[in-house]
Amino acid sequence: MENTHLSEQEQIRRNALKEIENLGIDPYPAAEYPVDTTAEEILSGFDAEKNNYPNVTVAGRIMSRRIMGAASFMVIQDHTGRIQVYLKRDDICPTEDKTLYNTVFKKLLDIGDIVGVKGYTFITQTGELTIHAKEFTLLSKSLRVLPIVKEKEGQTYDAFTDPEQRYRMRYLDLIVNPQVRDTFIKRTRIVNTMRQFFNEYGYLEVETPILQNIPGGANARPFVTHHNALNIPLYMRIANELYLKKLIVGGFPGVYEFAKDFRNEGMDRTHNPEFTVLEIYVAYKDYFWMMQFTEKMLERVAMDLHGTTQVSLGGKLIDFKSPYPRISMLDAIKKYAGVDVSEMEENALRKTCNELKVPVTPSMGKGKLIEELFGAFCEEHLIQPTFIIDYPRETSPLTKKHRENPSLTERFELFVNGRELANAYSELNDPVDQLERFKDQLKLKEKGDDEAMFIDMDFVRALEFGMPPTSGMGIGIDRLCMLMTDSPSIQDVLFFPQMRPE
Repeated sequence: MENTHLSEQEQIRRNALKEIENLGIDPYPAAEYPVDTTAEEILSGFDAEKNNYPNVTVAGRIMSRRIMGAASFMVIQDHTGRIQVYLKRDDICPTEDKTLYNTVFKKLLDIGDIVGVKGYTFITQTGELTIHAKEFTLLSKSLRVLPIVKEKEGQTYDAFTDPEQRYRMRYLDLIVNPQVRDTFIKRTRIVNTMRQFFNEYGYLEVETPILQNIPGGANARPFVTHHNALNIPLYMRIANELYLKKLIVGGFPGVYEFAKDFRNEGMDRTHNPEFTVLEIYVAYKDYFWMMQFTEKMLERVAMDLHGTTQVSLGGKLIDFKSPYPRISMLDAIKKYAGVDVSEMEENALRKTCNELKVPVTPSMGKGKLIEELFGAFCEEHLIQPTFIIDYPRETSPLTKKHRENPSLTERFELFVNGRELANAYSELNDPVDQLERFKDQLKLKEKGDDEAMFIDMDFVRALEFGMPPTSGMGIGIDRLCMLMTDSPSIQDVLFFPQMRPE
């Protein structure tokens, strides 16, 4: 960056950097700094009678300074929290040369610099647990000014709160809003709990291709790229479903993957073009078994994270304790929209949508019209975890026909707080039926539905070798994290959400 673009403060910091270098001090030393404890460990474990922290080595970022002549205080922040440090000139400069204190610390360091401190702990006259520095090392000079968050009488001032800035500069958000870090620690705990849960059942974690010849396994618009060596188009995966089911054909009893999926669609508070999904497939099971499995998994996640199945979400209390209610999609429409669509064909459904002022397009077939009615009238009522079951055949091309009603499929979606969280099927394993369903999707694509599925002949071939009865489930990890951390936007649970370039 050219110096002409720098603010006055940034220019001062660069000048300080040169002066530090001129003093023969490396502002970015390469050597390991042997940290042996954290702010939190000292603050929670210190015992004055035992004097149990006589020698500590900590490192962190300077967040405030109070210079008082031959002695000073500073507050440093590591990944666990903040702790005060006391620096006495003659302690950190035991020889005649007082440059490290008088010049470097007092004049050339700034808030945001990363430093290492060796010393011992004590209690100040004001009762604050403090590290008395015996050695002090500059580990990284900060060239930009941190936003300083001030607190007075319980009120926060000058907080770094602008969402766009926070998402764009997540590194800065994590420095000045340390509570944000907790959300992402919880995210990792959620994934770890799920992984442990699946492993207890003996299911295998696998990896499948992200670049695919045919974007299968979901109704969505893919990102497309080009592979130069093979001279073919490739698609970023919209789902990993078909690959995982091929592994079930291959003989694994259960497989799962935490997958990065990509969909070239709109962005809002619950959608990002790149997102994380958990998909799991288990042989010799059906969607009834999978509902029980999903309940147990979510109950476990809530308990591990919060110590209770009840989770606060936007002022509402969501209870993840199993079992969850089950209601068919058609019954939900009857209940909340006041119409019985179970016997309606496409024209009657379209007319019903128009009468109820539900926006539809000419490309929508029977199943899509039913789902639009459901979305308009039912979803908002599904606050507590609820399984919506038995979806239209037309919108579930990878799902087994319902064992009692062939116009429906054995599919469920789990709704929480008015939004879909999980999607699951009794998987279609009839290769003849599967090919017909793919052909139906092709007709929808020709009608203008750019989310309709491609035909994957290799998957059909795999089914022709025989896939055992199987149930599969996919759950959006980002949405699950939103629910479990009371985060209003998907951007709050992604370290680096997609944004327009600056």
